[in-house]
Amino acid sequence: MLPFALKTPEAHVPYARWRPLPLEAVRLTDGFWASRQDINRRVTLPHGYRMLEQTGTLDNFRVAAGLKPGSYCSKVVFLDSDVYKWLEAVAYELQVNPDPVLRQQADEVIELVAAAQQSDGYLNTYYQLVEPDARWSDLDFGHELYCAGHLFEAAVAYTRATGTTRLLDVATRFADLIDATFGPGKRQGTCGHPEIELALIKLYRVTGKRAYLDLAKYFIDQRGKGVMRGLGWLKAEYHQDRVPVREQTVIEGHAVRAMYLNAGVADLYLETGEAALRTALEHQWRDMTSGKVFLTGGLGSRYEGEAFGDPYELPSDQCYCETCAAIGSVLWNWRMLLITGEARFADLMERTLYNGVLSGIALAGDSFFYINPLLSRGGYARQPWYDVACCPPNLMRLFASLPQYFVSHDDHGLQVHLYGTGSVRLTLDSGQPVAFSMQTDYPWTDTVTLTIEESGPTPWQLKLRKPGWCPDASIAVNGQPIENPVIEAGYITLARAWQPGDVVTLRLSMEPVLVEAHPRVDAVRDSVAIQRGPVVYCVEAADHPGVNVLDLRLDIDTPLHTAWRDGALAERMMVIEAPGFAVDPSEWDGELYRRATRRDSLPLQPVPITAIPYFAWGNRGANAMRVWIPRVES
Repeated sequence: MLPFALKTPEAHVPYARWRPLPLEAVRLTDGFWASRQDINRRVTLPHGYRMLEQTGTLDNFRVAAGLKPGSYCSKVVFLDSDVYKWLEAVAYELQVNPDPVLRQQADEVIELVAAAQQSDGYLNTYYQLVEPDARWSDLDFGHELYCAGHLFEAAVAYTRATGTTRLLDVATRFADLIDATFGPGKRQGTCGHPEIELALIKLYRVTGKRAYLDLAKYFIDQRGKGVMRGLGWLKAEYHQDRVPVREQTVIEGHAVRAMYLNAGVADLYLETGEAALRTALEHQWRDMTSGKVFLTGGLGSRYEGEAFGDPYELPSDQCYCETCAAIGSVLWNWRMLLITGEARFADLMERTLYNGVLSGIALAGDSFFYINPLLSRGGYARQPWYDVACCPPNLMRLFASLPQYFVSHDDHGLQVHLYGTGSVRLTLDSGQPVAFSMQTDYPWTDTVTLTIEESGPTPWQLKLRKPGWCPDASIAVNGQPIENPVIEAGYITLARAWQPGDVVTLRLSMEPVLVEAHPRVDAVRDSVAIQRGPVVYCVEAADHPGVNVLDLRLDIDTPLHTAWRDGALAERMMVIEAPGFAVDPSEWDGELYRRATRRDSLPLQPVPITAIPYFAWGNRGANAMRVWIPRVES
């Protein structure tokens, strides 16, 4: 059995208001997210292993190790990271669900990785096989440090899961080489794609080696010198290199890079408490959420540079919204939640998980979206893998580790951030054992029931997030309503000496509503979207035969009705039905423009509208789809 500090070193960071639980302390046993985890375990992880073999990504390690003749399999320089993310996902699975077959596969892959490592600790199959004399020659786009970061994360996760240090030994040898290479008085620079920063801090927390924390700080401090080449119209800001990190006030550049960097900066704050870091993160978060995040939680307004745009530049069809950017947002917001204890960060995590993240994978678990638009005219379909396959294994590791985001703790008790059926069991720092179960059909139904199963005699706090989308919530303990409950930073707070058998019932108002965007969001002006609870909805061509979804209109006063749907979408889920309209454009007779009239002269034909959860679109072929629907008024 591993020491607690090794299993969850984040539990002892000095500047966290709230602390994460060990992964195995929270179990999702049924319902929405347990189903996703099950699919990830049974379908997605084995699929990922097959694709790593079929694409030659694993062969890169065999060739680099001298175990097989051949050459590097791709023009993409960072394929190693896909292997490391898959290993990290496997590690999370093994930590809570031991599987001898999966364990054997992972151990064999780890032996390949170890065999490919060079005698001085260097490990990158692209540079070893293609440009052996060009180490560290292209920090902007070479991704050497980025791949190293994912190796470090996998090593930490695998050591926690299994107690073996084979991969951790590989990681620390490489980290020691990087530390000997970069730093004051050594080679200058940092990676064009952030990732190693947060990974080094994870490695520091496991090993206690201060040099890794110092190196993470060094790489963060190297940014803002404006020396990176950039891409296209994006110059240094593409790599978050326009201004020093502590002076950054806006979110800009490549969306995934920005999320990974900010997650690393947040980790550095959690270790050092440096106020300037937190202030810069707060500025960027407010800039992002006030004008640069999509309704789905998606990030990245522009194809070029996969980048943020200007404030309110949020096009539905030409947005990028890369799946990895949504995952990165979850990673950053989780850290901000631990720093502040404020529900706004959990609210954005939830929005992103149910929409911008989950849309990236098919319901069956074996095909993926890289880009997640909010409007498709048809022809856009999920793929089993990509040449740049960063998103699929990223989804695997997120789903495998998902329970760690549901609950945190501090000296006063527990905080519940996300809702699902499962159980929580741990020992508080005071030595008091605590356990409770949670029952709910969230996000489809509005009730969450928590039953205390174990508790010592000392009073402790239970905090339950009141979601930002929820206008009204009620709470009862043992059937007795709590009038005017204490709400702190978005969390309903209950403090008492809990007894086994105590039941807490939380009810969240969850009516479907129409949402509109800020009037400066030109792309969706005079349009509305449907949301119910944390789930954003869309209309898809498969549900509207004979009608072009671009012709649909919604009356803002229309009643919205919920209904259960079975079968067509492979699983039971809640849909929204509403009376709507479709315009008849036939009288335009091929014209593209004409003289404007005082009101829309196109006749409106009544049509029933069915909206499905946005995450479920694209599972019935490459259908046209839209989230935002133009509005009409009675």
